[in-house]
Amino acid sequence: MATATTAQLRDQVRGETLTPEDGAYDDARRVYNAMIDRRPRVIVQCAGVDDVVAAVNFAREAGLGVAVRGGSHSVPGFGTADDAVVIDLVRMQAVEVDPTKKTARAQGGATWGAFNDATHEHGLATTGGIISTTGVGGLTLGGGIGYLSRGHGLSCDNLRAAEVVTADGRIVSATENENEDLFWALRGGGGNFGVVTAFEFDLHPVREVYGGPILFELSDAADVLRFYREFIRDAPEEFGGFPAWQIAPPLPFIPEDRQGEPFLIFVTCWAGPIEEGEAALKPIRDVAPVVAEHVGPMPYPAINSAFDALVPPGLQHYWKANFVKELTDDAIAAHLEHGPKVPAVNSTVHIYPINGACHRVAPDATAFAFRDATFATVIAGMWPDPAENDANTAWVRGFYDATAPLSEAGGYVNFMAGDDQERIKDNYMGNYDRLVDVKREYDPGNVFHHNQNIRP
Repeated sequence: MATATTAQLRDQVRGETLTPEDGAYDDARRVYNAMIDRRPRVIVQCAGVDDVVAAVNFAREAGLGVAVRGGSHSVPGFGTADDAVVIDLVRMQAVEVDPTKKTARAQGGATWGAFNDATHEHGLATTGGIISTTGVGGLTLGGGIGYLSRGHGLSCDNLRAAEVVTADGRIVSATENENEDLFWALRGGGGNFGVVTAFEFDLHPVREVYGGPILFELSDAADVLRFYREFIRDAPEEFGGFPAWQIAPPLPFIPEDRQGEPFLIFVTCWAGPIEEGEAALKPIRDVAPVVAEHVGPMPYPAINSAFDALVPPGLQHYWKANFVKELTDDAIAAHLEHGPKVPAVNSTVHIYPINGACHRVAPDATAFAFRDATFATVIAGMWPDPAENDANTAWVRGFYDATAPLSEAGGYVNFMAGDDQERIKDNYMGNYDRLVDVKREYDPGNVFHHNQNIRP
């Protein structure tokens, strides 16, 4: 790439164009996972969709790969790559809400925190993630599991339309009636098909929720997990909580002498009528003695950001994931063996419920295929000290090795590690061949390959 060519790119975009010679380059190339240290050829901090078009055209003509950065939470670091063009959407974070139509339009760089703040003003929400700094784009393109999944479906199930810059530099709209094949693929197929510069979602009346964490002793963990297995089968769909392995952080509601110990935590979220919240959570409290809890009514954005402080930028990350139809006794035994060994206060294991509304979508209606799985398990290794990388990565792998034979072959692409590419066909089951066809139509040269890649 000649200097003149870079200069031409700078002239074409309204945002910043950064190369290794620029002082802001090192800050701009950092991503959420500090384990990732890549040096892109150029970083384009796009100010609008025209900048995205210019960056895609530049990359294609230069024969360079494209890494797309939205919220930057990608654990494998797919928002950056060596010798690539990084299309950074950090400046494109606007969220517009139409309370009459109950819809919201978010630019590709928006986070769920910004989205939730905008929709909450109108008493509305849609399914987002668990951490508010997560990008709207990445979460949605991989499916989108969150507190509201059982009641309102995945994030991708609530997607109405997408604005996409394709590999040939076109700006296209994808909806149920326009570029339908692309719209189908975007709902779970990841960032394989272009740069999504805007998302339009359906919204639902959710202003407040009743919930928070409830801590149980390790000695009661088996009872809690067995209870959860049965309870979630026909629990009211307003319930969106999940159990988690977690070291107790230093928070006021946790006894000081128990802080720093591992617990089985039940993270509760009731999105139905607030006055019914206490009764809805009573069966959980009745399973075993409660060590500590911080439960009550709160605005929906508050629970979506409740764990943000535990996962700041700059941690080391290594994750594994599985879909699970049944939390068998053997699976519970594997959790009981490995869960209490959670190595850092930042690390955790969540067992998300994905039944209810998620099951009312046919497996071939969207790219997200696991419509008969009941749980999505993530083993999220996160810690601050690089010196602990080997030991903590071994914990994640050991936990995964013990649970994988008791799970489905595929897992949730948003929770996959960089070494999970060989699982791509399993992740999409019968939808994989159709995804390949869509990839061949919209990105035959595999310009967008820095992802859980569907090869054309």
